Amino acid sequence: MIIDLDGSRAFLRQRTGIEEYSYQVIKHLINELKNDQVVLYIRKNQNIDFKLPSNWKIKIIKWPYFWTQIGLSLEMLLHPADALFISAHIIPLIHPKKTLVTIHGLEYEFIPQAYSLWEKIYMRFAIKKSCRQARKIIAVSKNTKRDLMKLYKVPEEKIIVIYEGYVIASKAKQSNNKNEIAAVVRGELPRNDNVGKHLLFIGRLEERKNIIGIIKAFEILKEKYKIPHKLILAGKPGFNYENIQSYLSNSSYKSDIILTGFVSEEEKQKLLKNAEVFLFPTFYEGFGLPILEAQNAGVPVVASNNSSIPEVVKIPPSPPFAKGENNFSPFLKRRVGEGFSALLVNPKNPTEIAEATYKLITDKNLKEDMIKKGLENTKRFSWKKCASQIAKLLKG
Repeated sequence: MIIDLDGSRAFLRQRTGIEEYSYQVIKHLINELKNDQVVLYIRKNQNIDFKLPSNWKIKIIKWPYFWTQIGLSLEMLLHPADALFISAHIIPLIHPKKTLVTIHGLEYEFIPQAYSLWEKIYMRFAIKKSCRQARKIIAVSKNTKRDLMKLYKVPEEKIIVIYEGYVIASKAKQSNNKNEIAAVVRGELPRNDNVGKHLLFIGRLEERKNIIGIIKAFEILKEKYKIPHKLILAGKPGFNYENIQSYLSNSSYKSDIILTGFVSEEEKQKLLKNAEVFLFPTFYEGFGLPILEAQNAGVPVVASNNSSIPEVVKIPPSPPFAKGENNFSPFLKRRVGEGFSALLVNPKNPTEIAEATYKLITDKNLKEDMIKKGLENTKRFSWKKCASQIAKLLKG
């Protein structure tokens, strides 16, 4: 069987969510496609940083523009395959009957102001076309599946939900030992002086990610609660970044807000290791991989109560967290002890974001509980399992 893989997103130098998904799926498909002839298509100037088996062949498409619709289509015409896997949204004009495509989310339909007119038109047209033409559609969450069915009228039987994965940390890092977790909570583990005590966001700095809302919550924490922390915003600029810059320049606490730009994996882990709370109150997410990255590093999370996020942080019910619960505001009472591994808030309410964050900073029992639940939650997600399910669809 000849199986073609679109690797155009997987080997970019600076990977964000969709690129990381593409990279990890292709890497883990190596062990799943051992008896098939696999052709991995990549762009020029891309390098693969892991070893491929002898049954895998790399083919470089040098077409500079419309890489998928022209370059990959020509390859499909000249070198037909039995199956094709597209890791992100867009199917080429020419493709085999058995074509699988992953849809990561329809955020542009829910937060249209966070996208340019061209992006909205192109994504809507291209994704609708991909949904019609694909043999099967992979949705990264049940929420995305519901969105596809409701907005684009995609038949339910055509959509398969396959969660994204995550690389679980080593036993030492992943330990649920109460004394080790308590040490994290008390701040007794070594802290990098260059990083300091901080709140952290990782992701593209754009309107959809609610960066201004995060800054507003930080200002409340500074003004009302006098916290000593800095706020680190790590990621590349995105759509309407100039609005974020404008707001930040007028903030009374701009000296305590650090913009790092894109960070490497090593830098990201350092920031996570020393973070007090991870903030991810975004307006809409197809999945929300940074939440798992934070939880895996033993960092408690404040995230949105919308889209796929409750699904990603939901864990089997556990006994209610009792200590200090009577001091919680109503919105926190609804969320503690319900089996969530993060505190969920209304992303449009900076006061709610600030209150949840302050509770994690000051309530050591709550923080310990969230760390434990977060570490447990990451065990549900596996790139090996994700790749295995995709391989079965390709070969089935």
